[in-house]
Formats: sequence, structure tokens, C-alpha cells
Amino acid sequence: MTYIAQLNSMTRALKTQWHNLAFSGLILHEILDHPLEDETPQARLKEIGMMTILYTMTQAHRTLTLSNIIEVTELTRSGAKETVNLLVKRGMLNETMVTNSMGRGTARQFEISTDLLKKLSSFAD
Repeated sequence: MTYIAQLNSMTRALKTQWHNLAFSGLILHEILDHPLEDETPQARLKEIGMMTILYTMTQAHRTLTLSNIIEVTELTRSGAKETVNLLVKRGMLNETMVTNSMGRGTARQFEISTDLLKKLSSFAD
């Protein structure tokens, strides 16, 4: 590997690290500084953890469905739904209904909201 290629690789790695740090700071701000009515501190911590996992899954090009989230987190279905529903309510996740993996029913699929990603890009670049 040439010296220039090594520098480019290191630059990409640093940019990824800064982007991840910026995302963490952004979700901390959005969740801790804007609590939902009747939301517990424990729920806010779960939301922060869930957003970190969902961001990592997104970076790995993993589809954000409840089944995949449950597989990664090992939460119960109701536990995953509870936290994901709060993130949808906050506008941090967008939800769509898609055909499930069996092709017969529907499944909830999520993506990190474009508004949140725009906020991230405004101070992460």
C-alpha cells in the first residue's frame, strides 16, 4: 500500500469516528434535553442505547425491522416495540409498513429520520 493510500485510509477512519461521535452527541442532546411527557429517565437511557444500535445497524446496511432489532438486542418483542415507538414519537425514526420476510403479511420497517441526519450533517462534516 502506498503512503498516499495509507493516509486516505486513515482519513476515512477518522472521519467515521468523528461522525459516530457527532451522532452520539446529537442523540444525547435530542433525547436528554427534550424529554417526552411522562417519560422516565430509564426510558430515555433505553432510547439512547437503541438509537446507537440502530445507527450501527444502518451503517452495516442492516434493515431496521422489529425482527432484526430483536435479533441484535435480544430484547423481547414488547420491549423493543416500547423503545422504538418512543423514538418514532420523537420523530427520530420514520416507520413504514412493508411486506414481511414470508411475503404474506406486513412488518414495521424503520429508518433514521432525514431531519436527524440533516442535523448530523450540519456539524459532522
